[in-house]
Amino acid sequence: QVQLVESGGGLVQAGDSRRLSCAASGLTFSNYNMGWFRQAPGKEREFVAAISWSGGSTYYGDSVKGRFTISRDNAKNTVYLQMNSLKPEDTAVYYCKATSLGSSSPDYWGQGTQVTVSS
Repeated sequence: QVQLVESGGGLVQAGDSRRLSCAASGLTFSNYNMGWFRQAPGKEREFVAAISWSGGSTYYGDSVKGRFTISRDNAKNTVYLQMNSLKPEDTAVYYCKATSLGSSSPDYWGQGTQVTVSS
């Protein structure tokens, strides 16, 4: 059974930093690109960051470029999101996504972790 479990969320002050983790199990981790999305109350789900299977390529949404960094440790089956210079508009539920490199395997989502940034 595939599971993605996010952790590291919580209440922080504007300007602070926080590191999110997503631990994967039940899948061959290196066969998946990994990503982070977020959804704030009343807003659409938004792309935050993605990383290729080997970690060689990264991508970021415009709203977080220069502040957030995505990384992965394939030996630990874990993807991370380092969030710096947090702003109140970063407040959202952050979701981890595993995107299959193949055509016959489905994608997977975690349950999400809440990040709240106070001003």
